[in-house]
Amino acid sequence: MTPKNIALLAGGYTGEYEVSINSARNIAAELNREKYKVYTILVTRQNWFYVADGENIAVDKNDFSLTVTGEKIRFDAAFITIHGTPGEDGKMQGYLDMLGIPYNNCGAATSAITMNKAYTKAVVKGIADLHVAGSVQVFRQQKEAVENQIQHLKLPLFIKPNNGGSSVGMSKVNAKEALPQALEKAFAEDEQVLVEEFIQGREFSIGIVKFGNEITVLPATEIISSKEFFDYEAKYTPGVSQEITPADLSSAQTNRIKSIVKEAYQMLNCKGMTRIDFILQEGTDDFYFIEINTTPGQSANSLVPQQVRAAGLKLSEFYGRLIEEALR
Repeated sequence: MTPKNIALLAGGYTGEYEVSINSARNIAAELNREKYKVYTILVTRQNWFYVADGENIAVDKNDFSLTVTGEKIRFDAAFITIHGTPGEDGKMQGYLDMLGIPYNNCGAATSAITMNKAYTKAVVKGIADLHVAGSVQVFRQQKEAVENQIQHLKLPLFIKPNNGGSSVGMSKVNAKEALPQALEKAFAEDEQVLVEEFIQGREFSIGIVKFGNEITVLPATEIISSKEFFDYEAKYTPGVSQEITPADLSSAQTNRIKSIVKEAYQMLNCKGMTRIDFILQEGTDDFYFIEINTTPGQSANSLVPQQVRAAGLKLSEFYGRLIEEALR
């Protein structure tokens, strides 16, 4: 059997570049080399390239191909593991759609909507048993009027880039005086900022994947951070947060969570592997939606690989099935 040529897209234009490189490294190590010939393609603002024998070989963007030692290589499928733009916000998906190249994750429209936290919340708001925190979407040109816009919100507040990932540019504000500095930090990452009420409770993350017609919900992870909230440092610095997989949840909680996240996955028209972050509110046990991640991290200790292993699955088979699903 001739191996399929797979373009493993990594890098991107955001502060999550290195996280993406680690994800790609782990995926490449796990994929079955008899079935797939993997070409890791690094995507930067300047160029897209594949490294062979220390040489950077540019991608021909006209047909998304490579020429290696005189041989033109075309791809059977792409495996996108770029966190943030242009791999998680629909741009790469739209480009591949125009060329007719299948890929492993959500389509262009879903990727664009889910990258925007405020728009995502508006879509999922009607799901039974799903709650969303009170929030206001602030655009850069409106930021002078932000205090009037958020009068109805209760402190403390989370200030976060509306289209960002990995908690870059995020702050928790306990007093109104700290708001201008938090807004500046978030606007450094994005043109839109979400100001959201803080929900006190236990924080979780859960992977969802669709193979064929079946949606599978992976075991949830509980995140216990030694910091005030799960920011970039807490996510990527060993020892700062504790991640418990599978999470300590009752069967009733687990069944309710599965039902909510499956419905969110379907309502957002997701494809492939996603991850939903949520809070179970202290005192009520209500499910509060935080965000959905359509290109979750895949480094060895990332949440989804932890959950795949907890489900008794092999990562090599899991990633292979994502490719087969794309090719289907």
